[in-house]
Amino acid sequence: MLSSKQIHRFAYDFEYESAYDLPKTPKFSNPKIYSAKGDLSKRWYVYFSYEHPETGKLKRLTPFYGQANKYQTKEERMEVLVVYRKALLQLLKQGYNPFSDNTELHNKLNGTSEPNTKPTEQGATSTEKTTATTPTAHQEPSMSTKAAFDFALQLKEKEVSPRTFKDYSYKAKYFLNWITETHSDITSIDQLTKKLLVEFLNQILLKTSARNRNNYRVELGSLLQVLENNELITTNPVKHITILKSQPKRNKTYSQTTQESIFKHLEVNDPILLLYIKFLSYNFLRPVELCRLKIGDINLKTHILEFKAKNSPLKTKIIPDILWQDLPDLSQMNKDDYLFTPKKLGGQWAIDEVNKRDYFTKRFKKVVKDVFKLEQDYTLYSFRHTFITKLYRALSEENTPFEAKSKLMLITGHSSMKALEKYLRDIDAELPADYSNLLSPTNG
Repeated sequence: MLSSKQIHRFAYDFEYESAYDLPKTPKFSNPKIYSAKGDLSKRWYVYFSYEHPETGKLKRLTPFYGQANKYQTKEERMEVLVVYRKALLQLLKQGYNPFSDNTELHNKLNGTSEPNTKPTEQGATSTEKTTATTPTAHQEPSMSTKAAFDFALQLKEKEVSPRTFKDYSYKAKYFLNWITETHSDITSIDQLTKKLLVEFLNQILLKTSARNRNNYRVELGSLLQVLENNELITTNPVKHITILKSQPKRNKTYSQTTQESIFKHLEVNDPILLLYIKFLSYNFLRPVELCRLKIGDINLKTHILEFKAKNSPLKTKIIPDILWQDLPDLSQMNKDDYLFTPKKLGGQWAIDEVNKRDYFTKRFKKVVKDVFKLEQDYTLYSFRHTFITKLYRALSEENTPFEAKSKLMLITGHSSMKALEKYLRDIDAELPADYSNLLSPTNG
């Protein structure tokens, strides 16, 4: 049979509609597609039979797979196989015979010159087979843009958390919809260029912010890197798109007076939200980590909890006594229940953790921010900053800066000293002593 590259070439370089009429007694069966009844775990292919020169009967030939089984959706896989089937049918109509020498047909289809002839030693002539140059264009059908991103997402799903995968999926869908609306001529993944991606990122920048634009750049770039690694694109164009400077979001720390007023207000108006905030304040968990906590994650004897953290699959922390005293009796609760639910401690709550976090964020706005007229930069996350600052300054009174940070790192759970130091700088936890004496005129 012809090679895979040759059939790919014929599939793109010839008009299928101009097929010759079949002979009255065809020597081959029409190529057909085997789709395994839609089972994507099995191999799909095109098959046909051709008249064997010795028996005169149709003989089933080796199926042709090509690149079809790289595609991960039924629609895309069938789309490619239809191209293969039409290409094979066209070749058969033009005289292709799998049991014969097809050099003449090959040269004709590739536009090469007629075979040269030269005398043999006996004075006779013989045909000298010419080698056609293998074309570099369209050797393989390019995967559609949607199919390529679906493929990348399937692989990414095995690498990242459900939360992160949701972000990838959302951004990929938004990008594909934008292409459909603004560049309907872009249909295959090899048409994706740096210029097109820059245009998309610019409209994200104009509509939102540099930070959001950079987030799209990172996540689309990560998906395109999967495609480059799997040789579905030659290079990842996002590599050559610069990162824009952006103003990071700042969560302000609360003054001691404001923090104490909020706690007193919640003791009366929302005890569940108060306990939620105390976990952020005393245990230094992040809001989304707190939403994952179940009763069974808390060891009632050792006062230790285990949870999935941002920077590790499993983290353990002690529950300090100041927080343990505020917890109800957990011994009679179901271990599979979540610690925090909208109406009670310990219960089922069948939504994802991101929506749970957003629920408490909105609840905090209604019960606290609106009541105290707090600015936008005061958030639930601000309590974590507030109490880490308070703890660090208390540790610094009796320890060197390095000793204070080493002890603090054990409490906060930062993965490295460098990460902790950056965090402390970002929240202005480390302040110098009064330096008025250095500015005194006597020091001039």
